[in-house]
Amino acid sequence: MELNEIISSGLIELYCLGLASPAEIAQVETWARQYPAVAAEIAQVQEGMENYAQAHAIVPGAVVKEKLFANLGLNEERAAKEITANRVGTVTPVHSISKYWRTAAAASVILLLGSAILNVVYYNKYNDSNSALQSAQQQAATAEQSLAIERQRNEAMSSDMAVVHNPHSLPVSLKEMEPAAGTNAKIFWMQNTGEVMIDASNLPDAPAGKQYQFWAIVDGAPVDGGMIITNDKGKKFRMQKMKTFGKADAFAISLEKEGGSAAPTQVVSMGKISL
Repeated sequence: MELNEIISSGLIELYCLGLASPAEIAQVETWARQYPAVAAEIAQVQEGMENYAQAHAIVPGAVVKEKLFANLGLNEERAAKEITANRVGTVTPVHSISKYWRTAAAASVILLLGSAILNVVYYNKYNDSNSALQSAQQQAATAEQSLAIERQRNEAMSSDMAVVHNPHSLPVSLKEMEPAAGTNAKIFWMQNTGEVMIDASNLPDAPAGKQYQFWAIVDGAPVDGGMIITNDKGKKFRMQKMKTFGKADAFAISLEKEGGSAAPTQVVSMGKISL
């Protein structure tokens, strides 16, 4: 039997309560000689029993005193006289309690202490089990959340791939404009529907107070295509749907104040459509 199994078997508690069989007593004492941890556990249980008995000690009431005097064949007046006689050195007879009552009283105390200690032991084991269950539930919830995030990522990737591989999708690369380095992006223009999807994942985050704005160049004039979201609370956006254009000559991205502008003020990337 492993050391942990020995300590959690309950035999140590029975041994300390005096309720173990001779074979169990011999076994526990052998373990105590072999394992210092078992000896320490025995000492701890015994100390707990003693502390519990002291903490729950009850002063008997007056009725108990009267019944005790009655069983001893005394009354309070006679008891007081005998106490006084003892104080001056007079020897009074000792009234012994029968062996049966001593045994019954000892058994009652042992059962009471045993019940209390076993309650504490099993309560602690219940708490340990409950903590382990809560930990397992938390781990399961975390795993489920991770799976949900992974499913969303896979769904988003599948949706992006559907756009890229759509036979009507016309890719247009938007090249950075000096001095806006690193502002490359790619759009996918659906020629059959006029829908526009932009992959802005390579765009750097816009400076504070600024936002990227999308434009289509139609008949030589810029037409607002909507604001581009690149980052939302740490979530990096990849494919984003913009406004629909039935026709366009080119597409561009500008850096504007938050909320956008009626006309582009700082163009950072542009790309022409090649049919």
